[in-house]
Amino acid sequence: MDFHLLIKKISKQLKDELPLVVYSFPQQNTVTALLQKTNELFDISEFNANGFVFAPFDYKNSTCFIPESNSEKLQSELIESEINLASVKVNEDNSEEKIHLQLVQKAIENIKRRNANKIVISRPKDFPLRNFSFELLLTRLFSAYPTAFRYIWYHPQTGLWCGATPETLVQVENDSFKTMALAGTQPFTNRKPVIWGPKELDEQQLVTDAITNSLQRVTSVLKVSNPHTHRAGSMYHLRTDITGILKRGKATLTKIAAALHPTPAVCGTPPKFAKEFILQNEGYNREFYTGFFGPIQENGATAMLLVNLRCMKIENNTARIFVGGGITIGSQAKEEWEETQNKMQTMLQVLAPML
Repeated sequence: MDFHLLIKKISKQLKDELPLVVYSFPQQNTVTALLQKTNELFDISEFNANGFVFAPFDYKNSTCFIPESNSEKLQSELIESEINLASVKVNEDNSEEKIHLQLVQKAIENIKRRNANKIVISRPKDFPLRNFSFELLLTRLFSAYPTAFRYIWYHPQTGLWCGATPETLVQVENDSFKTMALAGTQPFTNRKPVIWGPKELDEQQLVTDAITNSLQRVTSVLKVSNPHTHRAGSMYHLRTDITGILKRGKATLTKIAAALHPTPAVCGTPPKFAKEFILQNEGYNREFYTGFFGPIQENGATAMLLVNLRCMKIENNTARIFVGGGITIGSQAKEEWEETQNKMQTMLQVLAPML
């Protein structure tokens, strides 16, 4: 299908307030859209039907779902636009910074008391939009970050969400799977080589160990790569690739997702304490930020589920951008604040002409 015609059909779907998802895999130019025929909110507890799942951070056994069986499925080649990814100035807000620094310090104190090894602290920031254009959003988002999984999701009951995530929760193809540990963060520069300090390396090992431990029950073979630097948009990350073979009959996609989510990269370790700390102390509802989403094919035998990072929710001409960082015993509160400021750039650079 012609790309401009696809955008036209998606825009009409949005205008009619009918559910939709449009997405593109990393390093691919193909754009896929599912346009749901009714405005019903489907949910799914077993990931064994073709469609697209969209799960919140506080996932409890069922999640939003756009089923292929109730949708029109369309594909087109992306017509890329030249995107100038200049840094967007974020106005400093001393009260926001003070609240975030206090929360980071509280997390560090809990880690020092050995209640946790890592706690991921996040915050939202709202940006008014002057002249929002869905067509511009789609073109800029999908053109700017070809190495990320890019998506736009809309349902009248969830609102419009979009993002360009660098992190895979799990990719499954029959008995084989791939996942990753993604932790340390630095702003992108052209400086080579990228140097990682003890804090980032320790955090990376924490995340890797937690993920491999979670997978022991459902895998017969598990392989772990050495950590390496991975560029995602305006950021560098430390990344460890984890691959293997699933135990036959014991490892459904649903079980793997439940074993992995929430990952230590978005919650912390141990997960029970970290999640309770987040829900009690962050002071806002993450909703679908740091949840997971993705397309399911072959009734669950093939799927790619992603962690919902570098994302935003757009509602009433306001973009709410979500950012966070992993707090460990070596964290410095001020540096953690700066990291969240830097992470906003991925979505702000998409929105630049609309701000």
